[in-house]
Amino acid sequence: MENAWAIDSNESDVILKSRHSLIGYLPGNKNNLKGHVAIQNNEVEDASIEFSLNINDKKNTSSEKNSDMKLTDLFDKNETPVIQFKSTSFQKINKNINFLKGLLTIKNITKVVEFDTEFIGFNNYNGVQKASFEITGNINRKDFGLDYNMIRQNRSMPISKDIKLIANLEFTH
Repeated sequence: MENAWAIDSNESDVILKSRHSLIGYLPGNKNNLKGHVAIQNNEVEDASIEFSLNINDKKNTSSEKNSDMKLTDLFDKNETPVIQFKSTSFQKINKNINFLKGLLTIKNITKVVEFDTEFIGFNNYNGVQKASFEITGNINRKDFGLDYNMIRQNRSMPISKDIKLIANLEFTH
């Protein structure tokens, strides 16, 4: 593909977070990413994105606001620590509104999800042309079996039913 841009996994990240009170969030992790986008006449024409997140990856664990409860405590760290996403379609509405649909697998449960995709823009860094995107969406944690008794485990601090996924992706040409 002549106009294909490859994802730069060193400059991209995926963050998972969930509201655990009215004002706070629990941070998540980032990991391996691969994929491409097709850009023609400064507009995104096509996108294919894959990523996997390993909950046990120590180098990617951010500091936690609440030491009693971590977002990663929702996941089965021993049996199914990997979260995977593989896009199946990209829908362009206009220059700034796009949707990325794909298969998300958590705890061996796969569901079709749709994420908002925003094309941030172009940048030239040390002679390398880059394009940046932000992908956002909410995942209902109960759809993926992430539903143990959160109030008992978290000392009466409720946690949202949704997990927010934010992918900051940078592509090079």
